Amino acid sequence: MEQKVAVVAGATRGCGRAIAVELGRLGWTVFVTGRTTREHQSPMKRSETIEDTAELVDAAGGRGIAVRTDFTVVSDVDALKTRIESEVDGRIDVLVDDVWGGDQYADFEGAYWDSSLDDALTLVHNAIDTHLIALHRLLPLVVRREGGLVIEVTDGDHDEYVGAGIPYFLAKCGIRAIGRALGAELKKYGCVGMTVTPGFLRSEAMLDHFGVTEETWRDAVGKSAPVDFAISETPALLGRGVAKLATDPEVARFAGKTLASWTLMNEYGLTDVDGSRPDFGKWMAEVRDAGKDEATADHSLYR
Repeated sequence: MEQKVAVVAGATRGCGRAIAVELGRLGWTVFVTGRTTREHQSPMKRSETIEDTAELVDAAGGRGIAVRTDFTVVSDVDALKTRIESEVDGRIDVLVDDVWGGDQYADFEGAYWDSSLDDALTLVHNAIDTHLIALHRLLPLVVRREGGLVIEVTDGDHDEYVGAGIPYFLAKCGIRAIGRALGAELKKYGCVGMTVTPGFLRSEAMLDHFGVTEETWRDAVGKSAPVDFAISETPALLGRGVAKLATDPEVARFAGKTLASWTLMNEYGLTDVDGSRPDFGKWMAEVRDAGKDEATADHSLYR
């Protein structure tokens, strides 16, 4: 059987890491890319590294190849492309674009005109320009033959404004727009483009933010974290969904769409790592959007 090749842009932590690991679990070769290595820390100032992720890919049964890549730097992406061409005959079966790098630049509270313009522009640059650079350089390796899949990763499965500030909203809507465009453009080459999103994510950074661990996260519900943290999910849920998309012979039916982790969970019968089935979309529709008291709602109905 021919070895499958994936590239995950932004695989240092969070959903990118989980997606890389789940593709590794399929036995694939996964190019694990990001800015933080064991010798070089990114402005995110997190401890996770691409080498750590590559080792997790190996442990899952795949082949992880860590390549430090700053997707704001075109020469870095050119170097990544050259390495792919030299190591795996220059083809990509699945390209996952999970680059973000905007956390410290997002202002979720104040009026946009009172916020830092430099921060706003940096957020958009890190969140959108990086995706355009990655696609410009790496799509030629995807469309070399039919069957390639490109998955953009965003936050949210619709474009209705629900707060979080204008730059953040622009960034996340922009990624969904790229996914819609890819759905149409890649169809011409027998390939598929689309977008995915997690729900309320228990990423490494989110756990740190609420002062808990994966073992103690429930202690934060309604305390350091909002009550809907009870419907949160690990990055693995989206990772498992992407792995299913990567092996679905009829994945073209999703071209141009944005699919949430809970949608993929229900489509493919998935569970999170603890066996639960957190449906944040159902929670939002039946509790938050319905105007019900979130504190008294039965969280167990949505897990």
